Amino acid sequence: MVKGMKVLVTGASGRIGRTFIREYRNYYFFRLMLHKKPLEAFEGEVFYGDVSDFDSVLKAVEGVDAIVHLAADARVEAEWNSILYTNIIGTYNVFEAARLSNVKKIVYASSNHACGTLVNEMDIVGPDAPIAPDSLYGVSKVFGEALAHYYSKKHGISIICLRIGICRDLDDPSQFFKEYFSGVKVHPTYSPEKILGLWISASDMAQLIHRSLESNIKFGIFYGISNNRHPAFDISETKAELGYEPKDCAEDHLKF
Repeated sequence: MVKGMKVLVTGASGRIGRTFIREYRNYYFFRLMLHKKPLEAFEGEVFYGDVSDFDSVLKAVEGVDAIVHLAADARVEAEWNSILYTNIIGTYNVFEAARLSNVKKIVYASSNHACGTLVNEMDIVGPDAPIAPDSLYGVSKVFGEALAHYYSKKHGISIICLRIGICRDLDDPSQFFKEYFSGVKVHPTYSPEKILGLWISASDMAQLIHRSLESNIKFGIFYGISNNRHPAFDISETKAELGYEPKDCAEDHLKF
């Protein structure tokens, strides 16, 4: 297979980044931006830096065709300073560095928490639902979506924002669900049933990023979950516009 674009992945050592890199390592040339945690068994370009440091980001972005921006403090209850520097300033740095380096494609990892209050109030959240963050973390993701719209319209960068459900890269997802349904773990925002409806498998998540990178859409906000029987999100637009074809289903892992 002939490899395509050179893609910078920020936050590459996280669960989503690791899976995407593993499943598409023969499709793209990867440059990984890591903060502290090394990535084992990777053959490619690795850049250590902090997204909150603009000069560091600018060096990492140089010469790439596209960016998958995953770096964030993903804790729903993260303290403000961490959210400010990592999620807000870090996202601005990535978008501005992309502009200066003439990068024309970005996939931005938003979150279900950008509309988290609606997730708890509605059976299914659709593409036309208003913003409704449930936390400062969710607010930071709404900021990223708004910034993406600005950079797309003002500077012509194609930016796909993905409101990602709940992604875990466990070998046996049934253990993940068991912990929540049994009360061993309690989510700060959602019930176990909502977690089930928000679930997206690691492989489906990797496919969704790939579809976003290959799309010709200038700007869009799309929901990302697997093909769950009781979905929390309406992903019909994600399927139609991005060609996303989820293969997995949360209910198939309820073996306890």
